[in-house]
Amino acid sequence: CPAAGELRPGPAMAWRAAPRLAARLRLLRSPAAAGRRGIASCIDPSTGLTEDQKEFQKVALDFAAKEMAPHMAEWDEKEIFPVETMRKAAQLGFGGIYVKPDVGGSGLSRLDTSIIFEALSTGCTSTTAYMSIHNMCVWMIDTFGNEEQRRRFCPSLCSMEKFASYCLTEPGSGSDAASLLTSAQRKGDTYILNGSKAFISGGGDTDVYVVMCRTGGPGPKGISCLVLEKGTPGLSFGKKEKKVGWNSQPTRAVIFEDCVVPVGNRLGAEGQGFSIAMKGLNGGRINIASCSLGAAHASVLLAQEHLTVRKQFGEPLANNQYLQFRLAEMATRLVAARLMVRNAARALQEGREDAAVLCSMAKLFATDECFAICNQALQMHGGYGYLKDYAVQQFVRDIRVHQILEGTNEVMRMIVARNLLQG
Repeated sequence: CPAAGELRPGPAMAWRAAPRLAARLRLLRSPAAAGRRGIASCIDPSTGLTEDQKEFQKVALDFAAKEMAPHMAEWDEKEIFPVETMRKAAQLGFGGIYVKPDVGGSGLSRLDTSIIFEALSTGCTSTTAYMSIHNMCVWMIDTFGNEEQRRRFCPSLCSMEKFASYCLTEPGSGSDAASLLTSAQRKGDTYILNGSKAFISGGGDTDVYVVMCRTGGPGPKGISCLVLEKGTPGLSFGKKEKKVGWNSQPTRAVIFEDCVVPVGNRLGAEGQGFSIAMKGLNGGRINIASCSLGAAHASVLLAQEHLTVRKQFGEPLANNQYLQFRLAEMATRLVAARLMVRNAARALQEGREDAAVLCSMAKLFATDECFAICNQALQMHGGYGYLKDYAVQQFVRDIRVHQILEGTNEVMRMIVARNLLQG
């Protein structure tokens, strides 16, 4: 790929998204050199990190530039679930980032995890977002499972020999998760599972399903958590959904028809499922916000480059003060969002009382602001930004859903408001 500074498109020249993006992302791999090569220090994602954090950030950025960015357009267009690429990422420790080492995890902190997902997302946001969901599932088994469950499931999930899906949302219960209807009736040493889940990332292509189901009465206290394996009789899947973005990961309904699940596959006690689900989502909100940060950072770099090389009215767009101001606003919002996400990650790691609301605030702010950043970057590209030859449009499509999943941003506002009013 040519160096970023060598790209000089004429009015009718379009360049392929993959090599252009990969070349641009290579500037990120060495933050110390970034300032000398066109990455302004004010948006340097390594600022404030320890030396260890900078090292695994560089590993993740390198992987994003070499193994993900060159393929992200093809994965999107052909709807490829890049299993082998994710297994390569798992060899670097990215299959169970915040899972304990004794079952194959990397044992890193929530802040470390945020840094890694932000870096990987610069190469392909959709794939990284699935990896973040997979990591959340493995963490739930590692944290709430007994020793037998941890050792049975976690090693093959951390290596990504097997993949996991999180099953909470149902056709009739999205934001109102506590009203879910999927039932698990106990019969001796088994549960008989019936119902369905909607919008399940990886559904049909993954091997392990962490399922929230009703074992008791109405409300959150009647919900338990079961781990179901692909191949279980009665487990089936709906059609593959056609989506605006997130096309490198399949999304299907997951259907349970008299599935017999051993009681030994229940995580925690009966009635603990809703608490497990919400604790998983606190981390999931940090993870998905981190994916938004990576997409926004890559989009700022693409906009910065486009303003420099694209000429209108006889001079580079970078000379236009209005566009300079918009670029400055994008960079400022990016850094503010990053600081908020990392603050929430620290709070979650420390088990602080305000962690849940800070995770909600970070998810709300980061996903809203980062979508606005990517959308503005597309606008700065003019008509070129609407072409699939240009990576910026894929970042816009891939992160739009981040304002909906892991709890809609309207629900995030409710959580924050409730905390303030009850305080």
